[in-house]
Amino acid sequence: MTSRAVMVDTSAYFAIIDKIDFFHSDALHFVKANTLPAVTTNYLLVETLNLISQRLGHHYAIEIGKRLFDPLKTDVIKVSDEDMLKAWHIFQRYDDKGFSFTDCTTFAVMERLNIRSAFTFDEHFKMYGKFSVFP
Repeated sequence: MTSRAVMVDTSAYFAIIDKIDFFHSDALHFVKANTLPAVTTNYLLVETLNLISQRLGHHYAIEIGKRLFDPLKTDVIKVSDEDMLKAWHIFQRYDDKGFSFTDCTTFAVMERLNIRSAFTFDEHFKMYGKFSVFP
C-alpha cells in the first residue's frame, strides 16, 4: 500500500448514505470523480456501522455494511498493535485538538502505509496537517 490510495473516513461514508447530509452531493461527486483505490480501517468500519445504525437505522447500516465487507469494493486494513501504540502517542501529544482515538488510529495507519490522502469531512484530518483532504 502506498500513497496511491485514499483513506475513507466515517464522515464520508455517512455523507454518501444520508441523502439529507449537508455534504451528500459533495461526497457523491467525489466518489464519481475519484480514481484512487479506496481503503478504510477495521476501526472506521465499526465506527461507521454504529453511527449509521444509530442515526439512520439498522437497514442503512446493513446497506453500507454490504459494501464495506465486500473485498472487491473495499480494502479494510486492520489496525496493528504498532498502530495502536502510535495512535496512543498521537492521542496524548495532540490533547488540545479533540482527536478521537479512532482518528489517531487512522492517522497511524495512514503514516505506516504512506497513504497521503483522505476522503473525509472531519476537520481533524486537516488539523493534523499531514494529509491531503478531499473533497
